Amino acid sequence: MIFFRAPKRANAHQTETLFELGSLMRVSALVLLCAVLQVAAQQEIKIDKTADAARVIPISLSGFSGEVLDVLRYDLAVVGFEIVDSSEAQYNVTGSNTGNVEGRLIDRITKTTLLAKRYSAGTRRIEAHALADDIVAGLRRIPGIARTRIAFKGQTGAGTEIYVADYDGANAIPITADGALVAAPCWGLGGKTICYTSYRSGYPDIYTQDMSGKRRVIAKYPGLNTSAAISPDGSRVAMILSKDGTTDLYVCNASDGSNLKRLTKSRDLETTPCWSPDGRTICFVSEARGTASLYLISPDGGPMRRLRTAGAGKPTEPDWSPDGTQIVFTSQWRDFVICVVPAQGGEITTLVNGEDPCWAPNSRTVIFANRKQGKRVLSLLDVPTKRVKDVPKNLAGCSQPSWAR
Repeated sequence: MIFFRAPKRANAHQTETLFELGSLMRVSALVLLCAVLQVAAQQEIKIDKTADAARVIPISLSGFSGEVLDVLRYDLAVVGFEIVDSSEAQYNVTGSNTGNVEGRLIDRITKTTLLAKRYSAGTRRIEAHALADDIVAGLRRIPGIARTRIAFKGQTGAGTEIYVADYDGANAIPITADGALVAAPCWGLGGKTICYTSYRSGYPDIYTQDMSGKRRVIAKYPGLNTSAAISPDGSRVAMILSKDGTTDLYVCNASDGSNLKRLTKSRDLETTPCWSPDGRTICFVSEARGTASLYLISPDGGPMRRLRTAGAGKPTEPDWSPDGTQIVFTSQWRDFVICVVPAQGGEITTLVNGEDPCWAPNSRTVIFANRKQGKRVLSLLDVPTKRVKDVPKNLAGCSQPSWAR
């Protein structure tokens, strides 16, 4: 969860095609099979009818082993596939990873080969992710997410640092070494920049940092500087500042913090802004006398409009789906609960216990922080089916995840 501070400056203490054909009896059969596979690899996967998003798709895996099998199982499970025996599957995936990863996707009902491909770019892990992405794109009609990245806050003794990892938590590396409290990482355009709050100076200031480690200050005003959110085009940053005596929503240039513009002016507590995918609207939380609601406002200024979230409890941490249709948020009841609401407002859908939700580029999967046995771990939620899978390669004390889009 995001932490907030009074206008007074405070110190830090207060606060991851082709199959091996085998031996064939006749050379002519080998040539014919190679030709069929070459055509299949060049064609888009074609399905007679798109599967219902909320339906779990039964699929089988055979011929794979070790890390490749584990990766395929996970990548498919997090987007609503059920790994079953081949006799129970709608789709069979057969292949090999004795050399490069090779895979064939077959519709078991129609006996149609939908994909036949050999992958040769990178490690076996990357090749397995690529195969999974092709299967997901073909059968779910959504972008594959297996080769995307996440950022998150990780516990390091008494402090925290910002980490970057593959979406499944593999290859996690710290990108800060501040030896202080950090919070609220947010990816910029193309996954090249991360914006976050750090107490490295003893005070909560907002920084942007590229993957080479080059860092610049965006907001270093007296009081609170936090909850930075970079616009979809990468040109502006929305954030919460308390420099004028109350916690309000501001925007500025992402390059250097210039052209600061105050969007709200009230005694209410404004928190956790996010951008619509077209960059024309900011969604944020405004709380007065213990009652919080989601609001919308133009980044160019103007009136704020309350978003109808019937039955939402106390909403916070909104995140707008990349396709523009839904807003996910945390609702504070007795426990923290992940909910979604249509972007135009309406009835909410309660999904699962958790906090800090963030959409994947596919507008289907949400990463969030989950409390287990007294520790925070990162988990992935398949929104249509409400199925949850913990990130398999996880650091203890992970929270506030952000998905590169």
